[in-house]
Amino acid sequence: MWNTILFDLDGTLTDPKEGITKAVAIALEHFGIHEDPDHLTHFIGPPLDESFPEFYGFSQEQVDAATELFRDYYTRQGWRENIPYPGAADLLRDLKAAGRTTMIATSKPEGMAVQILEHFGMAPYLDRICGAPLDKQEGARKANVIRSALPFVPQGPVVMVGDRRHDVAGARETGLPCIGVLYGYGSREELERAGAAYIAEDFQALRRLLLG
Repeated sequence: MWNTILFDLDGTLTDPKEGITKAVAIALEHFGIHEDPDHLTHFIGPPLDESFPEFYGFSQEQVDAATELFRDYYTRQGWRENIPYPGAADLLRDLKAAGRTTMIATSKPEGMAVQILEHFGMAPYLDRICGAPLDKQEGARKANVIRSALPFVPQGPVVMVGDRRHDVAGARETGLPCIGVLYGYGSREELERAGAAYIAEDFQALRRLLLG
């Protein structure tokens, strides 16, 4: 059905909960805000410059400081605390074997995404890894990440796969359908309300949609 599949990373191919929530908790502690990391899963997926103002009313100066603290922990340790979802690497391998183009479109900084995917052995099954530039927060918006990937997409139909409303919205803004996955951090209600074209409950359902 689709020649090219763009995958989100966090919550779609890997479970980043431990590393991301710890990094957010550390950043919030700097501002005297004490949160249980288990209560910070809403930070998984969206760009930090959207989440800190949305959930804590941070100014741009506070966002910049919190992001620096987050990245300090995440680049040292948090990225290793990702856990690949069972079946993720197998799906990527089988898509490549079927002649599909597979790419990453993540709001995570591109270099970090490459590091994670190489570490967990998934990079060889991907044609390109597109992420956000470190120096431009606006580039982390999902629509802008997708736009950065589209020039490398061969002819034929394209679909986005992600677990949050930001993935769906970014896909719709760039004219793509989106498959919302329920094993990540977005609910069915969130994904359907955002306009997901399809919903996959698990990797088996996602495999059926992508490979038939």
